[in-house]
Amino acid sequence: MMRGALFPVAIAVLGAGAESAAETPVLRSTPDLGQAEGRCRVNEPGPALIVTADGLKDRQGVLKLEVYPANDHDFLEDDNKLIMAGKTFRRVVMPVPAAGPVRLCVRVPAPGSYAVSLLHDRNANRKFDLSKDGIGFTGNPKLGMSKPKARDASVNAGGGLTGSTIILNYRTGLFSFGPLKKR
Repeated sequence: MMRGALFPVAIAVLGAGAESAAETPVLRSTPDLGQAEGRCRVNEPGPALIVTADGLKDRQGVLKLEVYPANDHDFLEDDNKLIMAGKTFRRVVMPVPAAGPVRLCVRVPAPGSYAVSLLHDRNANRKFDLSKDGIGFTGNPKLGMSKPKARDASVNAGGGLTGSTIILNYRTGLFSFGPLKKR
C-alpha cells in the first residue's frame, strides 16, 4: 500500500487538458484540441497506440486518454500550450463500455517515445475527483507525492499498432492510492 499525498499528481492532471464548464459535453461531434488528430480510423495506416485499461473500479463514466511528449517539461502540460508550440498532444475520450475488455486507440504523429495518461472520470463531470476517479500511466509507475517522471510513464510506439496496458489507480484509504485489489 502506498502512502503519501497524491494531491500534486491530481493538480498536474487537472491542469493538463483543463476544460471549462462552458464547453460542449464530452460526447460531441466536434472534437476538442488534440482529439481530431488522436482518433483512430478503420484501416488507417501509421503509428497508433492500443491501450488496454486494467483494474477499472466500475463500468460508469468516461475514459480520457492523453498523449504527451516523453519529457518532464511537457508531460501533463496544458494542452493549449503544447498545441500552440507545435508539440505532440493527442486526446481520446470515450464512455466506459458496459462489458468486455476496455481498449482505446490513439494515433501518434510518428514512431517514437510518448508519455501517456489515462483518467477514469467516474461521473463524467470532466473534473478530477481525488476521492472517486482513477488515474494511470503507461509503464504503470508507482504514484507518490508528485507526478511520475515522463520516462517512467512512457511507451515506445512503432510504425503500426503498438499495444500497452495501463493499470488504473484509485484512492484506497485515507492516505493511500493504488491499484484495486483483485477480487
